[in-house]
Amino acid sequence: MIILLWIVFGAIVGWIASLITRDNARMGILANILVGLIGSALGGWFASLINVAPLNSFSFGGFMFAVIGAVALLSILSIFRGNRNRN
Repeated sequence: MIILLWIVFGAIVGWIASLITRDNARMGILANILVGLIGSALGGWFASLINVAPLNSFSFGGFMFAVIGAVALLSILSIFRGNRNRN
């Protein structure tokens, strides 16, 4: 059951991040889930470095760091994707 919760959480985080970065038209549900899960790990790692949010609980602060991590991930990917398309 917890895996299903993480998948739903990743989908929501990835979808919100794709709306913020305006990549929503290019992304499907699987991409949203992957970006959300990887972004959550990235945001959680960053939060643990600055001792702001606990890594092992669901909270609003943890959700915000997950979205920030997913936005950062999409921004980094768009830089690489943009450079590749220009050649």
